[in-house]
Amino acid sequence: MATATLESHDTHDDHGHGTSTGISNTKLAMWTFLGSECLLFGGLISTYLLYKTRRGPGPDNTTIPTDIFDIPFTSVSSFVLLMSSLTMVLALSALTRGDNRATRAWLLTTAMLGGVFIGGQVYEFTAFLREGVGFTHNPASSAFYTLTGFHGVHVSLGIVMLMSLVVASKQGKLTPKNTETVEVVGLYWHFVDVVWIFIFTVIYLIPTE
Repeated sequence: MATATLESHDTHDDHGHGTSTGISNTKLAMWTFLGSECLLFGGLISTYLLYKTRRGPGPDNTTIPTDIFDIPFTSVSSFVLLMSSLTMVLALSALTRGDNRATRAWLLTTAMLGGVFIGGQVYEFTAFLREGVGFTHNPASSAFYTLTGFHGVHVSLGIVMLMSLVVASKQGKLTPKNTETVEVVGLYWHFVDVVWIFIFTVIYLIPTE
């Protein structure tokens, strides 16, 4: 057992990122970051719940986002985003097997699905603007744009990370030895997917009184 323990410590030292928790520094940093993100999104969701029915004082700004939602369209784009978690898992599995071509294909597919979701969000925002419901239209619209916009920024950053992995794979810098890098990006990607489940439920499925 002592030998096994010594070998374990040696392995961690070789990678230079072992911790007493059994989790590497990189993963620990990502989990800490995601914990802070939970607080951020928790605050934004709470704010939306407080203001989701607050209409403007004048006759021209009484329309709130819930009056013009296209729930079937948003449901489809949400399904596309959730499917991207599956392709992210497949990308990590392919890298573990040493199949670089499949790794790039699944990473690109994940990024593409994220791009489709962002495209749907841009379409929804554009439709709202055509109805005259902009960011400053009333408190409800401000809370809606802030919450969904922040999530969209997080998805966009995830797409940048995925494309960086694709480039690294193309340059031969992403090998089975670097699975932790893909795991960390995967943690982030799964996080934005899970957060969207909460946002979608709060915004689109819980009816306003």
